[in-house]
This record gives sequence, C-alpha cells and structure tokens, in this order.
Amino acid sequence: MSAATRIYVPRETSAVSLGADDIAAAIAATAKSHEQNVEIIRNGSHGACWLEPLIEVDCAGERIAYGPVTLADIDSLFAAGMLTGGAHPLRHGPVANIPYIRRQERWTLQRVGVTDPLSLDDYRAHNGFTGLAQAFAIGPAAIVAAVTAAGLRGRGGAGFPTGIKWNTVAAAEADQKYIACNADEGDSGTFSDRMLMEGDPFALIEGMLIAGFAVGASRGYVYLRSEYPLAREIFSSALSIAREHGWLGLNIGGRGFDFDIELHIGGGSYVCGEETAMLDSLEGKAGIVRFKPPLPALEGLFGKPTVVNNVITLATVPNILARGPEQYAALGVNRSRGTLAFQLAGNIRRGGVVEVPFGLTLRELIDDFGGGTASGRPIRAVQVGGPLGAYLPESQLDVALDYEAFSAIDALIGHGGIVVFDDTVDMAAQARFAMEFCAIESCGKCTPCRIGSVRGVEVIDRIVANKNREANLTLLTDLCDTMVDGSLCAMGGMTPFPVRSALKHFSEDFTAASSPQSNGTGGNA
Repeated sequence: MSAATRIYVPRETSAVSLGADDIAAAIAATAKSHEQNVEIIRNGSHGACWLEPLIEVDCAGERIAYGPVTLADIDSLFAAGMLTGGAHPLRHGPVANIPYIRRQERWTLQRVGVTDPLSLDDYRAHNGFTGLAQAFAIGPAAIVAAVTAAGLRGRGGAGFPTGIKWNTVAAAEADQKYIACNADEGDSGTFSDRMLMEGDPFALIEGMLIAGFAVGASRGYVYLRSEYPLAREIFSSALSIAREHGWLGLNIGGRGFDFDIELHIGGGSYVCGEETAMLDSLEGKAGIVRFKPPLPALEGLFGKPTVVNNVITLATVPNILARGPEQYAALGVNRSRGTLAFQLAGNIRRGGVVEVPFGLTLRELIDDFGGGTASGRPIRAVQVGGPLGAYLPESQLDVALDYEAFSAIDALIGHGGIVVFDDTVDMAAQARFAMEFCAIESCGKCTPCRIGSVRGVEVIDRIVANKNREANLTLLTDLCDTMVDGSLCAMGGMTPFPVRSALKHFSEDFTAASSPQSNGTGGNA
C-alpha cells in the first residue's frame, strides 16, 4: 500500500462545534471505501474561525487548505482529487499563504494549527523545549533578566511587567514557591488562552517550567475556566504525556530541578479571574478578592511567594529565551513590546485570532483582517478589553493598539478581546449590561461594587425612561466616581469604563426612550 496521505482536521472547540469530529470520521470512512490510505491528524486551529472546519491535505510537504468544510462536501472533495490538492470551490491553496494567516507575526502561537498538540516529537521538531534548554544553560538570574529585557508585560489584562514580578518572587525567601497560571478566560470575545491550550499545550508547560526554574518554584497550578471541557481534556493528556517522558516530575533534564503541574477547574465566577480571588479559589475557599498588600508575589498561594501569570504570558517566554529577548523587544511600539494575540469577535465578517505586534490600529485589524462587519452595516462601536472595557466610537478606530495610547483615551487593551457592533446597537442597553454584569458577578466584598452596580442599573433605567433625567445623570456620574475610587479590585473599579464611554460617545441613545413620565414627573434621584 502506498504511503498514507496526511490530512489535518482541527480538534479545537470552534471547529468541533461546527462538526469537525464528524468530518474527520467521514473522511476516514470515505477514504476506506475508495481504498485510499490516509492518516488523519487532529491539529489545533490556525485561528481563522470563519473558515472552520478548515482541513489541510499534505501534498508533497505542502499543506493545501479546504474550508469551511461540511459533511455534505466530503464526496465532492474526494471526487475533485482533494488528496492530491485538486481544485474545488473550498480550496484556498497552501494554508500558509492564506492572507489572514500569512500577514501575522506568530511568536506565541507559532505552532498552533501547525503541529499535533499531543505529539512530543512534533513539539520538539518545531523548536519545542529549546527555550527550556537555554534556561538551564544560562541559569535563574539570567532568565529573569532576559524576560525583563524583552519588555514582556502580563497579557491577562493588567499589563504589569513580567520580569519585575518574577524578580520579586525570585528574591523572596521561602521554603516553597508556586507558579499559578490564570486560565480563567472570562472576558467577552476572548479565546486565545483556550486556543493555545488546545493547540499547543506543551508551550504552556514549558513556560511554567521556565518560570519555576527561574524563581525557585517546584509546583505549578493551572486554573482553567470551567466552560472549556475540550481544553481540559487536551491539557490533561499533555500533562500525563509530559510526566511519562520526564518533562514534569523529579530531576527534570538531569538538572536536579523538580517541578509538577496540577490542573484545577475554576468555580465559574468571573471575579476568579482576579489574581487574589483565583488564589483563594485554588485554596478551596470561595473566590473572593483579597486586600493588597501583601502582594501575591510575596504572600500568594497558601501564603507563599507566587508568580501569577496568564496562559499567553507564560507561553510567550520559551521563544524569548530560544530567539533572544532582543528580537521580542524589537517588535511593538513605545512600552508595548512584542506581540499580542488579538481576538476578533462580535459582528465581524472574519472572526478569529490575529497575533501581530502592538502598534496596529483597530481599523486595520477590523477591516484588513476581519473584513468589516458580518452584517455589512457601518461600524458604530467597538469594545476592547472585555465586558469592563470602554466602547470606542468609529472616530477612534485609528488609535494605535498599545497600552499607553489606549490609556490616554480612557480605554484598555486588556486580554486583547475585540467585540464589534454595527449601527443597530443600543448603547444605553450596553451600558446597562455592564452594570448588570457587575451586579451578578461581584464577589460582594466591597460596597461600591456590590451595591453600586445594582444602583447603577436602576439609575440607567430611570435615565432612559426620562425620569428626573438631569438629576439621574449627575447621580450616575457620582456613582461611577465612587466605584472607581472605592472598589477593592478591577471588577467594580472598571465597570464605569463602558458606562462612561457609552454616555460620552453615544449620549443620544440615552434620550431615545422619551416617555410621558419625562423630566421631573416620576422616579427617584
């Protein structure tokens, strides 16, 4: 029998939700019925979600892409000679040449979609564990110096310099230290953590190994979002494989370095994405925000010095060591160095993940990569940074994506989630949603967040109903100020961001519901 033709079918949540498992089975059955020898590899996703399920056929070393494929397309794909790269309406040519993929600068997601996520051989063949080898070669202090020189900032949202955090933990004296990976990816429109854990789980393991070696930690925890069952399954398998092959456990690499990782499933609360609430949840307590200080870097998990980073932050480190911090620092603008895996969602024609250096504008991302709105209608608002991010009007889409530029317009980049709205959106309803979201997800520890968000919903309702409009607008402004200044964490402190931005840029939506009870005829101020 001739050598098997390799066919790649994504085993990633968005592709699977669109039928990838059934398509893989159908390809195997059809090939068997045609007496054709195929090997089906379940890879991750390249992030071009609008093309999923995107299957690839290895034709003499070149992977030819077809997508989006449905079960109804299998027979016609075989009839068209798919196994030799034959022409078909779903054919996109070499996957690496698809503009959406070719134009990216993939640093952290370099192997996602390319390799078999659970093949250590594949991982090592694509530069895997090169960063760890370099880490062992240069030692803990030089690792921290390299991460600092690269300018890597936390990709979970806060943007705190990673090197400073690692240096604090490394310098702390303790009999036990920890690495805690925050994979509780709860922001709206975000999925890059999940895609990495499903498409390149060993990259996260390698990043945590390097972090542990750098700061003197022997134990790591991954706090995974409970709504990610496939990521849980794949990452659990990756942990087992890594242990079986000596990449986790005792005396790793013969360096006398012990390190292991435990996967912990989150409590399903948004506030557990806040680092101290996450640590409490890891300890078996209710996920409630802690007062700071002490910082988790000094008294974190179980009261011990703890590095808390998110998935993308940790997975970015191996390549920094493998390629050198100078290469990473050369990407980006101002103090926003390197790349970020931006996620395009909402009313967008070509949704997915786009990893590019900081400095691109929102308009370039949305138009050049995303193809504009899915509805074809004009863009009215874009929310960046999750449910607590500001709403930006069309006039601000040319602001460069970097932390300081966004801060200057009272916005934030956060985890890189971008949600697009067309001109049919009701921005008063979006502002109300922000307050309601906070009211539901608040841990309840501080009054401004717990009570302020409930009052915020009520005040917005009265404004939209034109009840004591001016007094209630003043009240809403005061309420937002109190939440910003008095909340214990970002949950309450940032909820005013979407509310204020909606009022500032889309004030007309707060006057649309004119009613007989207008101005001064009812309601409470």
